[in-house]
Amino acid sequence: MAAAIFEFGGFRLDCGRFELRRGERVLKLERKPMELLILLAGSDGQLISRAEIAKRLWNSEVFVDTEHGINTAIRKIRLVLGDDPEEPRFVQTVTGMGYRFIASVTVIESEPVPLLSTGPGVTAEGEVREVIRPKPRHWRVAIGSGAVVLGVVALSFALIPRALTDRLLHRHRKAAIASLAVIPLENLTGDSAQDYFADGMTDELTTMLAKNSTLRITSRTSVMQYKGVHRPLREIAKELGVDGILEGSISRTGNQVHMTIQLIQAETDTHVWAESYDRNTNDIVSLPAEAAKAIAKRLDSAVAAPVGSPYVNPEAHDAYLHGRYLWYASQYDKAYEYFKKATELQPDYAPGWSGLSISFSAKAVEGQIRPADALVNAETTANKAIQLDDTLPEAHLALCGALYLRWDWTSADRECLRAIELDPKFAEAYHLRAKILATLNRHAEAIEVQKKATELDSFARPWALAYSYQLARQYDAALTDARQRLDSTPNDAGLHWTLKEIYRCQGKNQEATEELAKELTLWGYADEAKAIRERYRTGGYPAVLWGEIRYRETQPAGHYVAPVELALFYAQLKDREKTIALLEQGYREHSPLLLTVQDDPAFDFLHADGRYRAMIKGMGLLPAY
Repeated sequence: MAAAIFEFGGFRLDCGRFELRRGERVLKLERKPMELLILLAGSDGQLISRAEIAKRLWNSEVFVDTEHGINTAIRKIRLVLGDDPEEPRFVQTVTGMGYRFIASVTVIESEPVPLLSTGPGVTAEGEVREVIRPKPRHWRVAIGSGAVVLGVVALSFALIPRALTDRLLHRHRKAAIASLAVIPLENLTGDSAQDYFADGMTDELTTMLAKNSTLRITSRTSVMQYKGVHRPLREIAKELGVDGILEGSISRTGNQVHMTIQLIQAETDTHVWAESYDRNTNDIVSLPAEAAKAIAKRLDSAVAAPVGSPYVNPEAHDAYLHGRYLWYASQYDKAYEYFKKATELQPDYAPGWSGLSISFSAKAVEGQIRPADALVNAETTANKAIQLDDTLPEAHLALCGALYLRWDWTSADRECLRAIELDPKFAEAYHLRAKILATLNRHAEAIEVQKKATELDSFARPWALAYSYQLARQYDAALTDARQRLDSTPNDAGLHWTLKEIYRCQGKNQEATEELAKELTLWGYADEAKAIRERYRTGGYPAVLWGEIRYRETQPAGHYVAPVELALFYAQLKDREKTIALLEQGYREHSPLLLTVQDDPAFDFLHADGRYRAMIKGMGLLPAY
């Protein structure tokens, strides 16, 4: 079939080029699905059995799960064609048998093209002929004796209860899906610079499904680990604990966007629903909500959604998606620029202002800038977001973060609770509230709230619950939780950081040093990890501490070093005056690191010092000494 071209339903399949097009757009399809599509489209409407597909496409490949391979290939074909398995326009499943291509196909060729068997459409000389696919045989009703049979069948069904006939005819069949994961949309543009757009649309589709349905929707951070991972969907669903998987692809060419998505019931690996969307970039903002509503309706899980929504400038929306992508990558300076661009393009765009606020707060927490330089801006921009949209959970959480860093505990907790009220599934809000409660020495409550955050989004911060136990000085529980989560996420740098902190608090310096080295290796600092191990070997733990101090104190001018971070090293060396001086500097700067100082045993030797007590009182905290 190398020279054949098949045209069907607005698609053009060039077998010689191994290329599928829709209009001027080339659609991405992997090798096996493409081979199967060519096989089906060229089969003259005949039924192709699964055994024949396996023999034709997988016969020479050993150790291949052909059952899964065929299911995946069919799924990808339906995805790219936007074909609904319940009401197919292209690929019909014949249960227990195989597949039939039911669309009308025009065959264009320049050479003889052997089909599976002799049939209409192509002459031996390679003449171009239009092939109109007949409807499947079971749709035809014979005349004469066949009519008698039909009458008997009709009478038989009339005598059977309606519920049973519905089952026999597969009427009103609904997939049993109560929980759903949206696998990251595949970027089909071929340009990695467009990854932010695919990820952003995945985020918004996830958010809209959570808002517009009663389904339990898996969080963004839980599914992002499967980006670009080609594994059986049943395995992914089992790991995520969901009934269904939504997968798809998106591409943007000029001002045109094409998105195709399909819904799979995981347990049976069956197709439930599929749809493709073509939009102008000016209309893209509403697409995630439209798709979410269709999915919720298909699963009988729709909820009443707010009527109408404010206008969003497409360029501002795109800048916001870019900013979120960079923020998740911890590139806060670059994220800030895109959030700022969003607000400049549309000054009344609340998500843009919320993004600006969390950028300021994140840079302060990470020690990238002086906290005092960030806090005023973080609070101002968060308040602006709330003024524009009081129903935006992210805006209230942004304000919570700014108030927390300003030591306004009551107001911070109020805003956090408001964010949770607006979105009871907002794991980020529960996590921040756990931190507030821990700062206030309400550790039992903090642990329970963090358990809720972890339950809602276990992949976001696998270290967070262990950290809550650590702050409560429940080190055995902290170690148990961290080690359990390390089994499933061994390369999470945050978990190794938490283990380092737990061991340090326990006085297990050798273990703490090893975890520090592992953490640095995962961050890409293998040479520094090697140097740290060598320092411990030759000089013990004090040598490790002095190495960390020298590294920070010798940073170039203009590079901000958090004083409380340095204070922790001097505290472990029991240098009272240096530790107090650095803590006081952090106090003047409103350092975020000062918020957990009472929970760290390294500072316990300062409890009787009046200067230390004055700082705790000045922060508005109840003393833990």
